[in-house]
Amino acid sequence: MALRNDTLAGGSYRGLFERLHLDLPLLLGLLVLCGCGLAVLFSASDQSTGQVGRQLIRFALALAIMVMVAQIHPDQLRRWSLPLFILGVVMLVAVEIMGDIGKGAQRWLDLGIFRFQPSELLKLAVPMMLAWIFSGAVLPPSLPRILLAVIITTVPVLLIARQPDLGTALMVTSAAVVVLFMAGLSWRLIGLLAALAAGAAPVLWYMMHDYQRQRVLTFLDPQSDPLGSGYHIIQSQIAIGSGGMYGKGWFRGTQSHLEFLPERSTDFIFAVLGEEFGLVGILGVLLVYLFIIFRGLYIAARAPNSYSRLLGGAIIMVFFTYLFVNTGMVVGLLPVVGVPLPLISYGGTSLVTIMAGFGILMSIHTSRYSQSR
Repeated sequence: MALRNDTLAGGSYRGLFERLHLDLPLLLGLLVLCGCGLAVLFSASDQSTGQVGRQLIRFALALAIMVMVAQIHPDQLRRWSLPLFILGVVMLVAVEIMGDIGKGAQRWLDLGIFRFQPSELLKLAVPMMLAWIFSGAVLPPSLPRILLAVIITTVPVLLIARQPDLGTALMVTSAAVVVLFMAGLSWRLIGLLAALAAGAAPVLWYMMHDYQRQRVLTFLDPQSDPLGSGYHIIQSQIAIGSGGMYGKGWFRGTQSHLEFLPERSTDFIFAVLGEEFGLVGILGVLLVYLFIIFRGLYIAARAPNSYSRLLGGAIIMVFFTYLFVNTGMVVGLLPVVGVPLPLISYGGTSLVTIMAGFGILMSIHTSRYSQSR
């Protein structure tokens, strides 16, 4: 791995965080959010120190990866864009041919020591690839480059959707959309692409599995099957609503601790937060999320070149989409698609990807002070 050798303004490093190429405000926001996540997880897991301990180890590993990625200069990331994208697509094809199946989905490659989900790599590789394409051209982009970007996005998205993994496909698509938007795409072309996407909806519906269609129908009317497909949403809404303004208190959530709320440590942990800490707790956590998002947008807006600006904007958009989709599905405003609450839900794969993305953001931030650009 090529490490950063650039020096900061003034010809010397100033402090530990500058030496590590870390943005202190963003780092503090991430640590606060992860601390909140561990506290909620401790309650959601029925005070399981083992589960919390495993999550803490995962967070420590993700934090180490973030620091490592922050040492890589954006210029080096730009050179890696095409190889990483090709590697990601090749691994998606490998998953299609010989991937491991778990819980009815074929999403993993068995590497012997551990299983790897290649679709996670595409959350970073696709925006890196699109930023690379548009950064070398006059903006706004020409129609051929836009068509190339659509093809580059569509191929991995379709492969991911076939696994099936609509949540990750949505993450990759949102990253591509924000790169196109930030590249200066005209509103006329945006409207045309939106119309094409709407026209493709019947085709997407036909490609969906039966359970995915049922999730959409359940979203429209969860009461149609309250003990079956609508159970998750109904119990989640009950949990959040019963929390009221200030919540029932830590460890006192009845919906979660009496086993009414499914997936309470993973996809539906936001409902545990709402039940035990109420509206005040929800707003407090959302403020931390908003701080991280706005700090990320600030870093992207002040990036020294178009590649860094497009890539930074896409990374923070993926983070926002995680938050928007998870909270939306938990309160019943969006269909259930299996997207975790970022940095709070139990799990390690998405955590590593998210923190690697923030490592790229921090690298972009400190590259503004580089002596050579």
